[in-house]
Amino acid sequence: MKHLRFILLALCTTLTSMTYAQKNTAYQQYIDKYKDAAIDQMRRYHIPASITLAQALLESGAGNSYLATKANNHFGIKVGIGWDGAYVTRDDDQKNDRFRKYKNVSESYEDHSRFLQQNRYRRLFDLNPLDYKAWARGLKACGYATSPTYANKIIGIIETYELNDYDEDRFGLRKKKYKEPEYKVYVRHQIITVNGIQCVVFREGDTWNSLAKETKIPKKKLLKFNEVDEDFTPSVGMNVFLAKKAKKADAQYKDTWHKVKADESMYTISQFYGIRVASLYKMNFKDASYIPVEGDLLKVR
Repeated sequence: MKHLRFILLALCTTLTSMTYAQKNTAYQQYIDKYKDAAIDQMRRYHIPASITLAQALLESGAGNSYLATKANNHFGIKVGIGWDGAYVTRDDDQKNDRFRKYKNVSESYEDHSRFLQQNRYRRLFDLNPLDYKAWARGLKACGYATSPTYANKIIGIIETYELNDYDEDRFGLRKKKYKEPEYKVYVRHQIITVNGIQCVVFREGDTWNSLAKETKIPKKKLLKFNEVDEDFTPSVGMNVFLAKKAKKADAQYKDTWHKVKADESMYTISQFYGIRVASLYKMNFKDASYIPVEGDLLKVR
């Protein structure tokens, strides 16, 4: 009988080890596959890559959940107000809750960053970008998830897989004491830099008047910098530049092409990269009659 118990104990230990090893492998494979996407979102939206990766790992089960496989939804984002795209249903807080469906995983990462631009999450952007614990707890406090252990799970994933290394690499602060960023933090917005040009990300409730008042930049200049008139309202998540845009994109885009996504225009592409619309047309030997179509390839530098 003792011999049988020993065999059963050894078998359970082996199965437990196998399960952990499989989980560890799946998580690491996911990280290797999507870390660049998380770093790109960090560069553009100032959301720590560790937080993005940990949320994606937890919400999607390392890309293996129903929502991830059926809807490319890696962050568990529900339909919500303002979403007019495709969706899938899944029992969650309520029966047949509606969750956003994306064409690809890149859209899910992009939508997650834009989702966090809502007013309810704005306090997060006043936090130290290397303090992943504060970000995790802040997400829970802002109502991202209902689970009381959500923050601890995010922190545990980050520390287990050392995801905060991606934050330190990007911000250039490895082994250095954190210092407050040089850019100014306004009441609602945090200044970020795209293509070497300061900008803010347009949020719900913003207007040209409110941005002008907040940044102390005359509305006329803001409109000129962004090549629009006051009747144009940027979409939530769009960059709004606080200085004149450049003639070409950042050096990292040298010898690369932008693949046009659905509903993109020459203007939205120019705002994404921080380049002037006229320069974008000129680089691609196009005139004003050209309307980009999904799948088109465009030079941005």
